[in-house]
Amino acid sequence: MEKITVYEKPTCTTCKKVVQILRENGVSFEEVNYYIEPFTKTKLEELLKKMNLKPSELLRKNERAFKELDIDSYDEGQLLELMLLDSDLIQRPIVEKGKKAILARPAEKIRELF
Repeated sequence: MEKITVYEKPTCTTCKKVVQILRENGVSFEEVNYYIEPFTKTKLEELLKKMNLKPSELLRKNERAFKELDIDSYDEGQLLELMLLDSDLIQRPIVEKGKKAILARPAEKIRELF
């Protein structure tokens, strides 16, 4: 079975739900708190590619940090850099399994990996 990694913020309600679903189904997985272990540029680019998303599609638009941005003045590369500087700008949880990754929002979307 391919390794499953959940990139999360442990206090996030949706992240907790994803972890609960995985545990209830006996699925082995690794949890990565990306606030403690921040994404590298390479890893975030890899996850975006696996999810078929652009950085702008992974932004947490309800965050104060986002609202302070003049979003139209940034290109996708600059948005990626901003996300690397401020983890609050990244939607969560991201669940990776082999060559696929999903943004598990809502939490039940996790079932797409199985």
